[in-house]
Amino acid sequence: MPLMTPASMALQRRALEAHETLEAGAVEKVAWQLRDVVRDSWLRSLKYKDAVTTNAHTVLSDEALRDLRSASPLRLVLPVFDRLILEPTRDTKLILAIGDPAGRLLWVKGDSQVLRDAESMAFVPGADWSERTVGTSAPGTALVTGGGVQVAGAEHFDPIAHRWSCTAVPIHSPDTGELLGVVDITGGADAVAAHSLALLKAAVAAAESELRWHGQHVDPPRKSFVVSASPNPRAMPKAEATLHLTAGSGAELRRGEISIELSTRHAELLALLSWHPRGLSGEELVELLHVNPDAADVGTLRAELVRLRRVLADFDESLVPLSRPYRLANLPPCDAREVLRSIERGDLDSALENYEGPVLPRSLAPGIEEIRVEVFAALRQAMLQDGSDAQLIRFLDLPEAEDDEEVLSTTLQVLPARSPHRALVVAALERIESNG
Repeated sequence: MPLMTPASMALQRRALEAHETLEAGAVEKVAWQLRDVVRDSWLRSLKYKDAVTTNAHTVLSDEALRDLRSASPLRLVLPVFDRLILEPTRDTKLILAIGDPAGRLLWVKGDSQVLRDAESMAFVPGADWSERTVGTSAPGTALVTGGGVQVAGAEHFDPIAHRWSCTAVPIHSPDTGELLGVVDITGGADAVAAHSLALLKAAVAAAESELRWHGQHVDPPRKSFVVSASPNPRAMPKAEATLHLTAGSGAELRRGEISIELSTRHAELLALLSWHPRGLSGEELVELLHVNPDAADVGTLRAELVRLRRVLADFDESLVPLSRPYRLANLPPCDAREVLRSIERGDLDSALENYEGPVLPRSLAPGIEEIRVEVFAALRQAMLQDGSDAQLIRFLDLPEAEDDEEVLSTTLQVLPARSPHRALVVAALERIESNG
């Protein structure tokens, strides 16, 4: 006998009948034909009925949302949910939502069209999807019950959500058991298919295992994982850490007025992980780090990563690399990456501003050499194709460009006839010719 899902016609018909009795004011009969978990949630939702009209007004500002995200330990396991939920369901038009213990959505990700459709019911980052605000829904009800919940179509207390179905599972601290938040998938009937709850529970278990590993290998925070529903913005860090790979011999991390310089090996590791956001296996990292990878030891790499985690945990815990594969949960803004993005936007002034020199010039790692060549080659080509006379002169001030004959010739062609720079460019060309 096939398993009846919450989206089945029979259950949806009963839910619609329950809405009719609710509208008629027959509260004592409202939920008797609903599934137990939905009936109990509706009875709770009736207490908040006056508030359950729209939650659009609950959406946080961008700044407040950033504060909540920064404070949530779930930021450390976002790649786990991407890999185990988003990627396998890419063709099913489902979206992934991750909320805090109070029911506030912190991240909502997935198909762009579905995300736009979900905006009509304020299912967006920063919105409050607790039972107190929207009534019965998988995220809010899962937080109340403490277990996995599926809610389909008309089972939602608020009619605005009747087009949607969702499955949600709470996630807890593996060490203390504290509630960290809720993980939800939302969409059509696929969101409450028989396998959806099992998929979500497996992903949450994997994320909790990742958090346990993090707690064992990185200095644990001295405060609770629980996030307040009404955080004090003044108590939360405002400045975002930035990674600078072109500023000297090593990498530098800056956050506001604070900065730390990393050793060459730590700089290489952080640069490679920031350049490969999907993550790298230990073997792949060894290949990218060593000219002769056959002579390298993955065990040594693991020890180095443990040391890097300790350094980063003291500076900014959100930068601590995760494992299986090795990756960064939050990619810090990076000057080398910004050079490429500026070129894509056609903003060559910004590209030159971000490029202070070659990427980690002392590194012999093959993976770093690839990044170094990629960034400089992109900047050089952009200068040759679209650089103004002022931008080309600025580019020629770089030691790696000052003897570039093609760049010098191009600069000479675009310089105004009366430019004082012409004599210097001509002299540089003559020097190159005489040395050739």
